Amino acid sequence: MNTASNQRKVAIVTGARRGIGRAIACCLADAGFDLVMNDLVHDTDLDETSRQLRERGARAVAVIGDIAQPSTHQAIVNAAFTELGTIDCLVNNAGIQVSRREDLMSVTPENFDRLLHVNLRGTFFLTQAVAARMIADADHREGRSIVTISSANAVMASVEKAEYCIAKSGLSMMNRLFALRLARHGINCHEIQPGLIDTDMIAPARAAYSERIEGGLTPIQRWGVPADIGRAVTALATQAMPFTTGHAFQIDGGLQLSRL
Repeated sequence: MNTASNQRKVAIVTGARRGIGRAIACCLADAGFDLVMNDLVHDTDLDETSRQLRERGARAVAVIGDIAQPSTHQAIVNAAFTELGTIDCLVNNAGIQVSRREDLMSVTPENFDRLLHVNLRGTFFLTQAVAARMIADADHREGRSIVTISSANAVMASVEKAEYCIAKSGLSMMNRLFALRLARHGINCHEIQPGLIDTDMIAPARAAYSERIEGGLTPIQRWGVPADIGRAVTALATQAMPFTTGHAFQIDGGLQLSRL
């Protein structure tokens, strides 16, 4: 557990084993956080993330489980307090993409339910569980936060991935609701809306989007990289902007800018 001599803060990052989650965890470790890493499986990717965190001087605790399951939520919270002593920041990063890009009229109840159970329902109840422990923590430190990774699809419609858009727009409202409820407890809530980030999740559409980026889809004409999101999360988690809560930050190369 944390002691008076250990002033490192503690963050939970879901979906931490690779991609954006790994980048977030590493950026937070560089900023002085110890980490609870959650992901669905323990594999060589998670081992590599753990190694990179230890190289940065951080303690890293892995909790394996599906955030769609409430039992995972309690395991994550318990690990944070038992192994590392507290929770200063929750980063809601875990999520899944549509199983296949398809017409809006072809979405099945099974695919819809699975995606919303992970991306929205699971994230909501994990946030609820973490927030409850933050509120109850009598020894809490200043500067606590919850950062939710949504997507440009929270506001930009893509008819070939309807359930994903619906889930991400729900996360956007979730962030605002928790911001209103938790401000009295000194917990700031933030949403980050990534644009086109070069990860495995976007692999099926990489070629098509690369051509569109080169054609001016985004004013900053490059792919985003996971560290772009990691740096943004770290700025919020370290209270670089303490007088803001409930707002969305577009880390998207200008994708959402309206243009004539």
